[in-house]
Amino acid sequence: MTESISQSITLPSEEKPKRMAIIASAGTLDAAYTPVILASTAAAMDMEVAIFFTFYGLNLIHKKKSKKLKVSPIANPAAPMPVPNIIGMIPGMTGMATWMMNRWMKKANVIKFLELRDVCLESGVRMIGCQMTMDVMGIKEEELIDGCELGGAASFLEFAKDADITLFM
Repeated sequence: MTESISQSITLPSEEKPKRMAIIASAGTLDAAYTPVILASTAAAMDMEVAIFFTFYGLNLIHKKKSKKLKVSPIANPAAPMPVPNIIGMIPGMTGMATWMMNRWMKKANVIKFLELRDVCLESGVRMIGCQMTMDVMGIKEEELIDGCELGGAASFLEFAKDADITLFM
């Protein structure tokens, strides 16, 4: 009787890359930096990254609105130079706060938001515009920057369910 010897060979499984899933829901200049800084950094660390832009977060990928993001001086007590709300309501104060933030960022040699967003796209970060929010707000696909995807909560959750890091901003 011939005995067959079977050897089981275990090949090293290919390690799946880490994943980061970000929800961007705010559309102001000060809130715009956080998701793209984290996304570009994670992409540089060879992570798969997707940002889901919903509600006012769609401003960050809107062709026109993303070029005019502002900082509100009202109800922002953590600002480096807190402004009483009554003064923040004076016409021109939003422009002043936006100018100041842009100046601080430039002085600190921080890349501009629009450039950093482009770095994300070039690095393979998926940018998903929330289709439901677009419908609610009357935003058309052609109003978003090139390179964005459209999807609903289910399409983002399909990516996020395997995420190692999930952030809401």
